[in-house]
Amino acid sequence: MASGEQKFPPQKQDRQPGKEHAMDPAPQYTCPDYKPSNKLQGKIAVITGGDSGIGRAVCNLFALEGATVAFTYVKGQEDKDARETLEMIKKAKVTDAKDPIAIPADLGFDENCKKVVDEVVSAYGHIDILINNAAEQYECASVEEIDEPRLERVFRTNIFSYFFMTRHALKHMKEGSSIINTTSVNAYKGNAKLLDYTSTKGAIVAFTRGLSLQLVSKGIRVNGVAPGPIWTPLIPASFKEEETAQFGGQVPMNRAGQPIEVAPSFVFLACNQCSSYITGQVLHPNGGTVVNG
Repeated sequence: MASGEQKFPPQKQDRQPGKEHAMDPAPQYTCPDYKPSNKLQGKIAVITGGDSGIGRAVCNLFALEGATVAFTYVKGQEDKDARETLEMIKKAKVTDAKDPIAIPADLGFDENCKKVVDEVVSAYGHIDILINNAAEQYECASVEEIDEPRLERVFRTNIFSYFFMTRHALKHMKEGSSIINTTSVNAYKGNAKLLDYTSTKGAIVAFTRGLSLQLVSKGIRVNGVAPGPIWTPLIPASFKEEETAQFGGQVPMNRAGQPIEVAPSFVFLACNQCSSYITGQVLHPNGGTVVNG
């Protein structure tokens, strides 16, 4: 995964969320050089959008680090990816972790988020780590193309779900718990073609900072991760074939990143031994793009 020119075969998926099993090449969610060290032993982690992309890589590393993992996915569209991820976590989990669960849910609605949290708590008793990661995006040439239904859909998935999952999970979290939100480099540099998506990612940065201040007195840390161009199902499901083929070439490393190159940031922020003095901050695995803030 060294820097250098990288191109992907032209490809396009017709709807979101995209399918990881249909991508060429498959995104890398694991790496033989990664050495787990029980950083999350005994923890209960909930990961939204965990069936594929960055979410799948986070599920894998969390399981390797000793956590019991529950993740959400979109029923009907992501069933195959979810089954594969569930089997992968079962193989990766340590002996004293509980069996993982996959929960289908449309997280854009409060009642669905409550059902997810209730199912996790029913299975495991509490929550130690919440990863708000689910997202969708669409290209547009002008703000005039973004009608109300689309705007509401993107905001429901990308930021409403973060509020809803957090408000219900907090009832079952205690001092030492951690919340990590997936934002994007686009929140810092902007993106003319992903205006509504970029707006939600900016909201996530503000949500992370404000929530961290609200929860610091309870001993719950809140941080974020702002990936750059990462090879995930969002890409072929969002962009034209020719854009997909050149994806990632605009950053200093001149290539797209892989999910496994992002997931360790989540491990670091979730582990109290590694990041106990960090809250309200955002990590930037983005291929060398310098951002302010």
